[in-house]
Amino acid sequence: MQFRRYGIYYTPEPGALADFGAQWLGWDPVAAKHCPHPEIADLPRPVEEITTTPRKYGLHGTIKPPFFLADNQSPEALQKALAGLCVTLPPVTLPGLTLSRLGSFLALKIDGDQTPLAALAARAVTELDMFRRPPSEAELARRRQANLSPAQEALLAEWGYPYVMEEFRFHITLTGRLGKDAEQTQAALLPHITALLPQPFVVSSLTLVGEDDSQMFHEIHRYALTG
Repeated sequence: MQFRRYGIYYTPEPGALADFGAQWLGWDPVAAKHCPHPEIADLPRPVEEITTTPRKYGLHGTIKPPFFLADNQSPEALQKALAGLCVTLPPVTLPGLTLSRLGSFLALKIDGDQTPLAALAARAVTELDMFRRPPSEAELARRRQANLSPAQEALLAEWGYPYVMEEFRFHITLTGRLGKDAEQTQAALLPHITALLPQPFVVSSLTLVGEDDSQMFHEIHRYALTG
């Protein structure tokens, strides 16, 4: 399959959290198929509506944000380079994940220091940057609608994305913007997800993903961290 964009994500290993995430969001990037949503009581809105925004990405935490492939690069070269990077990176063990509010949406966050993972993400961003096509003016304009700080503007100019390096904040997005519904959604979701959250949280692989023409993301390959 040909993909529009590529990204490097943390995705859960096969198991209960990955299964729940596919059902909650309604998209399984490994099987490349839509999934029926779970029955969860007391939600303020239907699951399908709550998860519309993050659905296409699948359950993930961004390591290297999605990018268009540079004109002089190929998907095969990207895969080879990522495989080569992953054999130099050891697994990262972090405090567990927690269900949290990030502004007006819900996400899983690291419950403690994320420094080792931020260092891993920085290597992926920098060492694979030759595969990224520079963003268009339209892409830059869209990013700048978020009222970027001077530091974020500098990162956007250098790396094509404002939330990398010192601005990196690992999270696994579970909802779109909820506004006043965030608290009720969190309370309804918490009993279903608490037992699935890893304690500790170990990142032992990175996943190369691709975006198809309908903007849904697919798992291309999972690479073990063996450094």
